[in-house]
Amino acid sequence: MADVNTNTIIIDGPQKFVASFVHTYVNVGEGTPVKKIDVSDLAINPVNGNPCTGVRINKIWYSTIGLTLKINWFATTQVLAAQVPENYSDVLDFSSFSGLPNPTIGTAGSNGDIYFGTVGEAANDSYTVVMECIKIYSNT
Repeated sequence: MADVNTNTIIIDGPQKFVASFVHTYVNVGEGTPVKKIDVSDLAINPVNGNPCTGVRINKIWYSTIGLTLKINWFATTQVLAAQVPENYSDVLDFSSFSGLPNPTIGTAGSNGDIYFGTVGEAANDSYTVVMECIKIYSNT
């Protein structure tokens, strides 16, 4: 039986993207990071039709059981955005400075996507994450 994953888009609006990600390890895991937010799939800017090219992480609500979760910005070499410890629940709030910017924008292989990877997974370990992001659009 494969891992149980439920990814749910809560809001894909003109300014914000909010989604929940629930993962329970069965036998595969996410030791190799897995794409969770594909910015090319997000709704376009309703004013000018420009595509979403990236996001800033505004808030992360999380709970982990038995594993550590790494949230990465995608590039040729992925860059850690946040790491949440095992057996812990909390909120990471970056809203006081308009969200955590993606430092990989403009670097090799960067496409604005966000990946999740786990460390130390075993049977029935899990995480639940709700992530609020501020959308960034191309200027073309």
